[in-house]
Amino acid sequence: MMPFSDEDLQLPVSTIIKNKVAPMLAQDGGAISLLAIKNAKVYVQLQGACVGCGSSGTTLKYVVEKELKSAIHPDLEIINVPHGMENSLEEL
Repeated sequence: MMPFSDEDLQLPVSTIIKNKVAPMLAQDGGAISLLAIKNAKVYVQLQGACVGCGSSGTTLKYVVEKELKSAIHPDLEIINVPHGMENSLEEL
């Protein structure tokens, strides 16, 4: 069980994405957007050069997940939202 509410997670998650994850992705022309946090699941969307890139799954796991889990909580779940699914998060 996650010891934080979704509201508690908002600031640390968005700060880490903005200050650590986004600059790493930007080096390769990629970008990331934090869409929502629901039930301790962090919904992000990889953008820019990440879209359609074969390494985007690896990027999500080893960059985004690693940073967020080590900084906040190891049980945090990170979900990459495919383009066009922004309004259907509960289906992911």
